[in-house]
Amino acid sequence: MADQWMLRGVEYSNCNCSYGCGCQFQAPSTHGFCEAMGAGHIEEGYFNETRLEGLNFVMLFQWPGEVAEGNGSQQMLIDSRADAPQRQALRKILHGESTAPGATHFFVFNSTMSNVLEPLFVPIDLSIDVEARQATVNVPDLVQSTGTPITDPFTGGDYRARIDLPEGFEFTVAEIGNGSTKANAGISLNLTNSYGQFNILHMNQDGVIRT
Repeated sequence: MADQWMLRGVEYSNCNCSYGCGCQFQAPSTHGFCEAMGAGHIEEGYFNETRLEGLNFVMLFQWPGEVAEGNGSQQMLIDSRADAPQRQALRKILHGESTAPGATHFFVFNSTMSNVLEPLFVPIDLSIDVEARQATVNVPDLVQSTGTPITDPFTGGDYRARIDLPEGFEFTVAEIGNGSTKANAGISLNLTNSYGQFNILHMNQDGVIRT
């Protein structure tokens, strides 16, 4: 029998694009190349008989050109609290294994990689509030990231925008904000006041669960 899994939780991502991110619209990236960090907290989840509740993960990505052109590099950081079966389960999910072809962003991103670094099992402290467009990610000595709302230059208040993808492979609706990330793992990132994305993570081996 094929592996069966499900994740439900929250996700925050930060890439080097301007607000909106061309990738979400099948358009070129802002700078002609992509660098990104994604982080998630699992509120409910399983991989076959292995439970995954309460665990965190961080994903680091770099592509020398557009994502669809490939030749990317990726590294997964997995919660050090995970036991051996949980580590193996998350490694498979995050690397796009045990997944219908093209069904999730984990699969799609992995399919564009020429360099997949070994995962790190590390303490991950994170907080993600999708509605408020607020997030913090701290992996000591490796990753620090902050997500905030976009500031309206006319009023000085928070500006709210969303992206709705009825057939998206990562989310249906994402709140858009501002992100800044520094990473010094197998992949180094230095992103400042660029595209931030906050969304509910709810999917299984066949793709996004839209309920």
